[in-house]
Amino acid sequence: MREVLASGHLRAATCSRSCTATGEKAQGERQQAAGPTTGTPTRTAGRERSLAARDDPLVTSEAEIDAVVFEARAALERSGPLAGAEARVPNRPGLYAIYGEAKTWTELDLGELPDRRPLYIGKAEENLATRDLKTHFGDGGTGQSTVRRSFAALLHDTLGFRGIPRNPTKPAHFSNYGLSPGDDAALTAWMRERLHLAVWEKPLGCGHPLTNIEVALILEWLPPLNLDCVITPWTRQVKAARAVMAEEARAWSSRRAAGP
Repeated sequence: MREVLASGHLRAATCSRSCTATGEKAQGERQQAAGPTTGTPTRTAGRERSLAARDDPLVTSEAEIDAVVFEARAALERSGPLAGAEARVPNRPGLYAIYGEAKTWTELDLGELPDRRPLYIGKAEENLATRDLKTHFGDGGTGQSTVRRSFAALLHDTLGFRGIPRNPTKPAHFSNYGLSPGDDAALTAWMRERLHLAVWEKPLGCGHPLTNIEVALILEWLPPLNLDCVITPWTRQVKAARAVMAEEARAWSSRRAAGP
């Protein structure tokens, strides 16, 4: 579960660079202020450094973010059905995890459910209720939701979904394809029947960026529908399925341009 391909490590390092950039800068500034060192450090100097480390803001920050990730992980492991989720999802920033049972993994052609990992982890910088319930699980939102596009692509053959431009009046950006109103409604119904949702509300006063916490959990759980910052055993399959629907959206636009 926690094995990440080497290229995945490289991509994750790029995505989470903001998590460590501040710390590296601060460390460099401290080294520069201390100046060059000469000779062999004495035991007294070693003890002084050990004592100072306890008050090191970088060490404290690392411990704090570990605690926040632990809290977020615990919350995101407690999922519930989408039915009635409106009463559970706060109007606050935070993270969310989308789950499916074994038969859902099979229907998506992802193979056997390997463990209790989620299908997808995402973040809402402003409002979980708006991002989760209105965009991901609302009709007409496929063109604005990467996770809906992935579900649609994996159900392409099973439910007969076909990609169209997300804005048919101005077709462009075909990788961000949408669905017809009928297909969009069918996808929403499928998601509400099959999927479960867990959320973690970012505590007031938490200064850690949601991206840092999100990436830590993505790298730990390797959800198959997450395509940024990680490579999973399902990445190639999901991208290939999405490419099929993007090409359908492009073909739809070409037929419309050619006229009757």
